[in-house]
Amino acid sequence: MLGGMAIQRMDNVAIVVGDLDAAVAFFAELGMELEGRGQVEGLFADRTVGLDGVRSEIAMMRTPDGHSKLELTTYHAPAAVSAGPANPPPNTLGLHRVMFAVDDIHDTIARLRAHGAELLGEVAQYENIFLLCYLRGPAGIIVALAEQIS
Repeated sequence: MLGGMAIQRMDNVAIVVGDLDAAVAFFAELGMELEGRGQVEGLFADRTVGLDGVRSEIAMMRTPDGHSKLELTTYHAPAAVSAGPANPPPNTLGLHRVMFAVDDIHDTIARLRAHGAELLGEVAQYENIFLLCYLRGPAGIIVALAEQIS
């Protein structure tokens, strides 16, 4: 506890996507579960995010263990804006990547390729501990996968 304040937990990470259905399908294929989906609009939304006239739709995805969540968001108004190149490299400032532990990295890659995922490099082995890779996922985000091998 610092300065008398402490967080309780990290609740979720939000990702703005252009195609909510495709993003939900991608993360469902990865093994996440759709917890809920709904519309967000009104004065509270405008005040919270600092935009006027917010109309968005969110889908909350959770990991099978229930400990981690992704909030996938599509903005209907105001329209989403690009923060930079369509597919920023891994060394771009800001959100770097989201990493998931998987049982079978090669099977996971094959299943995600059917949803448009592309490897950034290749599957690499870290010592005798992990197989690791980076994939480009929905909205250009980088999804990292790790398979423990020892």
